[in-house]
Amino acid sequence: MNEVIKNKLTLLPGQPGCYLMKDRQGTIIYVGKAKILKNRVRSYFTGSHDGKTQRLVNEIADLEYIVTSSNMEALILEMNLIKKYNPKYNVMLKDDKSYPFIKLTSERHPRLIITRKVKKDSGKYFGPYPNVQAANETKKLLDRIYPLRKCTTLPDRVCLYYHLGQCLAPCVNPVEQHEYKVMTDEIVRFLNGGYKEIKKELAEKMVAAADELDFERAKEFRDKIVHIEATMEKQKMTTTDFTDRDVFGYAVDKGWMCVQVFFIRQGKLIEREVSMFPIYNEPEEEILTFLGQFYSLPEHFKPKEILIMDTVDKEMAEHLLAVKVLKPQRGQKKDLVKLACKNASIALKEKFSLIERDEERTIKAIENLGKQMGIYTPHRIEAYDNSNIQGTNPVSAMVVFIDGKPMKREYRKYKIKSVQGPDDYESMREVVRRRYSRVLKEGLPLADLIVIDGGKGHIEAARDVLENELGVMIPVAGLAKDEKHRTSQLLYGNPLEVIPLERNSQEFYLLQRIQDEVHRFAITFHRQLRGKNAFQSLLDDIPGIGEKRKKMLLKHFGSVKKMREASVEDFTQAGLPEKVAEELRSKLLE
Repeated sequence: MNEVIKNKLTLLPGQPGCYLMKDRQGTIIYVGKAKILKNRVRSYFTGSHDGKTQRLVNEIADLEYIVTSSNMEALILEMNLIKKYNPKYNVMLKDDKSYPFIKLTSERHPRLIITRKVKKDSGKYFGPYPNVQAANETKKLLDRIYPLRKCTTLPDRVCLYYHLGQCLAPCVNPVEQHEYKVMTDEIVRFLNGGYKEIKKELAEKMVAAADELDFERAKEFRDKIVHIEATMEKQKMTTTDFTDRDVFGYAVDKGWMCVQVFFIRQGKLIEREVSMFPIYNEPEEEILTFLGQFYSLPEHFKPKEILIMDTVDKEMAEHLLAVKVLKPQRGQKKDLVKLACKNASIALKEKFSLIERDEERTIKAIENLGKQMGIYTPHRIEAYDNSNIQGTNPVSAMVVFIDGKPMKREYRKYKIKSVQGPDDYESMREVVRRRYSRVLKEGLPLADLIVIDGGKGHIEAARDVLENELGVMIPVAGLAKDEKHRTSQLLYGNPLEVIPLERNSQEFYLLQRIQDEVHRFAITFHRQLRGKNAFQSLLDDIPGIGEKRKKMLLKHFGSVKKMREASVEDFTQAGLPEKVAEELRSKLLE
């Protein structure tokens, strides 16, 4: 614990509020809330902790706090600060998915479609369906029962759906609006939970058709009933009522929490969602933060009712979510909460061995690597590699590993601009200069360790640019390979020396993964660039083909191989004049 933290710990107030933990670069790595700030924050720096909490504490170099007037204010402020700063040690429920809806359009000839976007139009939306398969099966069922049109625009002749009896073919047959109204009213009733009544009506129609000896019509009604039963019974669990509700249950073990959410729609359990994450506060506080974040995501719609465990503060949850919250004490609702908790406990036990194995390969690997090198734990590792063939089309690539895992959205490719010929050292200088000039200009996060796929010359080139040109002090290491092109040694220090790593250790395996990944990324980029340049250089000497037509041909054919297989007619269909196409064809056959 440094002096800055020691001094701040003595000044902490005995009031509710939020605290923000920072690392040595000033980045906020954790946001928490407390009923009594001085008690909660001091607890991090006293006594023993489990491994994950100790890792957080080891990274804390400074802290701030914000006092609030109540515990509820602290909870809301905590959620807002987590959204703003995206701290790496906080639970972040980020997901780019959105659940599908079934939409009944309001067109003259209405359609039934699956959509993930709710628009302000006159269409009717039903859902959302967390179980995508259930949404698709329900739509298929309705398509079989109600022959609405399927095409986006009306064709000039009937389609297969008409012959299957799943479309009235308004493209060629006049359809009365009354006929549509009967079908759409039944669809609305069906999707609002009235499928039992519709099934009963179909059964009555089936019996009536059989009495009239219209067995073909009776068979159609029977098939519709079978489809309803097969689809709707598949997802049925409880039929006490038709209330939409979410059921929350959680389990805690070894500093990890698993939360299971059961989605109950129209009295049926249709899907569940599982979240698992490390916690650094009391479970009762963490679950409130989880609830707030869960319903802040656009894909999670608040139901009419939420069921929670006895340990959760009902009043705070209700105030936070503005929804009816219950802590059932008996009956079927209590059984649902117990079931969610039981599933959470089982999932946590099953997954815990995988979590430990993953930590061994990632977090513990970077911790051990930092110890071996004598540096801070390298949470962010950037690796660089060059690729060229005798100096042609030189490129470099950078990959990023955060906490031992690849972060592909932060990978970068570089075309070497200032170097002529095969000069790997100058190429490395250029790419490191370009990368860190931008990092400093835009305030992007600095690496904790830079790994160069190369030897002493590459390391010195990168270090010279960082330290002497840009004034950035970042550890730079190199990965040497053996005669079989496998990771062999880690070079680091000034002067450079071999860092002894056990070849069967997780830190050595991590370096292998990093070296293989940056090499793969660089080689792939180089091949793409070389293929594109070869393709375009072939077209340089052909009259009538300029930059615009080069791009057009590249987009149309994709490769020289496919162009060699093409005919003059193929080229003219792609947009070339016939004479130019003939010239290109003869050039390709040389």
